Amino acid sequence: MLNLNHKNLTVWKESIELITDIYQLTLSFPKEELYGLVSQLRRAAVSIVSNIAEGAARSTLKERKRFYEIARSSLVEIDTQLEIAYRLKYCDEKNLESLKNRMNHIFAMLSKMISK
Repeated sequence: MLNLNHKNLTVWKESIELITDIYQLTLSFPKEELYGLVSQLRRAAVSIVSNIAEGAARSTLKERKRFYEIARSSLVEIDTQLEIAYRLKYCDEKNLESLKNRMNHIFAMLSKMISK
């Protein structure tokens, strides 16, 4: 793997942890959701960290901000999908508590990076 600066960003590290959390949570979802919510949640989680990495590699501030905006949008997508999963009783409040905290932290960091 490449030794690149984006891997030193706290937001990137937290987003990698979010992927692990999402994969762990979705292991318990019903098998019929494998190509539904499970796939959507996992792809959105990977999208966050991927867009942070790609944005960090861009040469202009405008380009970097655009990729950070896309990462933040994927985070909002996860929030909506988790709400659906909760309402369908695929997870409970206890499962979501640490995810909520991590997601709020990532959202705040991305927002700060976008507003700079």
